[in-house]
Amino acid sequence: MAALGTRSVVLVGMMGAGKSTIGRRLSARLRLPFLDADIEIEAAAGMSIPDIFETHGEPYFRDGEARVIARLLDSGPAVVATGGGAFMREETRNRIRDKAVSIWLKADADIIMRRVKRRADRPLLRTADPAATVGRLIEEREPVYRHADITIWSRDVPHEKIVDECTEALHGWLCGTGAAPAPKETSDTMDATR
Repeated sequence: MAALGTRSVVLVGMMGAGKSTIGRRLSARLRLPFLDADIEIEAAAGMSIPDIFETHGEPYFRDGEARVIARLLDSGPAVVATGGGAFMREETRNRIRDKAVSIWLKADADIIMRRVKRRADRPLLRTADPAATVGRLIEEREPVYRHADITIWSRDVPHEKIVDECTEALHGWLCGTGAAPAPKETSDTMDATR
């Protein structure tokens, strides 16, 4: 915590990667407030994210998202879960780089689809072929997500295991003892490289 100082920890990655679920547990572990950017956006707009998309369109939503994330990063150290597209905006990436340590929760398409098909509140998946949409989004976004400070594989293991990997990688990144990256196939998968 001393090494983190006034910075926040920001979770980035695709919808369904577990940013909110892991973020809540990570914030408890680090004894920091948990902030979900999507919930904050809905509160600021006074409407749900699907309604924002439908009424005003994605560009309007992305502008509001950037403003909300900037405000959250200015409000002191916290664990912040961002929406899947937030890190795609250069201005937001730069702000996160300057005020936080970013963790990319990386998930395969099949894991994402299994997790998001249970929910109807994903405006970007209101397409004829949601699986193809997820594949396209992964292809577009992963090269940008790679700019995150730390990469952790989100997979079907107990949530506490992912939280353990996040805290270990954070410690390594902040204290200069970064662990060597492990291949995805191992049980203790993490890539603590920049």
